[in-house]
Amino acid sequence: MRVDKFLWCVRYFKTRSIATNACKQGKVKVDGANVKPSKEIFPNDKLTVRKNQIDYQIEVLDLPPSRVGAKLVNLYIIDVTPKEAFEKLELLKYSKDYYRKKGTGRPTKKDRRDIDDWFENTDPNPDEKDKEA
Repeated sequence: MRVDKFLWCVRYFKTRSIATNACKQGKVKVDGANVKPSKEIFPNDKLTVRKNQIDYQIEVLDLPPSRVGAKLVNLYIIDVTPKEAFEKLELLKYSKDYYRKKGTGRPTKKDRRDIDDWFENTDPNPDEKDKEA
């Protein structure tokens, strides 16, 4: 079975064209090597799929006849993704929440005061103070 069709069948991608594009962009690897969407896969192959900033590691158990329901996916694959990958994603979410979202408008008064305080604390010409002393 083709790798793009397999990833669509086991519900890693919503459409087959998205799975095909992921293969073309180098986000899918079979046994550590980048593959084309038409690469045939077999049971016991190990896939690495880069999706949502996580490298999912999948072991193929069997090939499904067609797209399967979400409850039946575990009959065809084993997800061996390390837990550290998911923890990194959580840390990334927290770090993004700290900054303002793009397109939220002008800075608030607090933002402006913080910027002003930062500019007051960093002196652009430290040599001028030495001359006055």
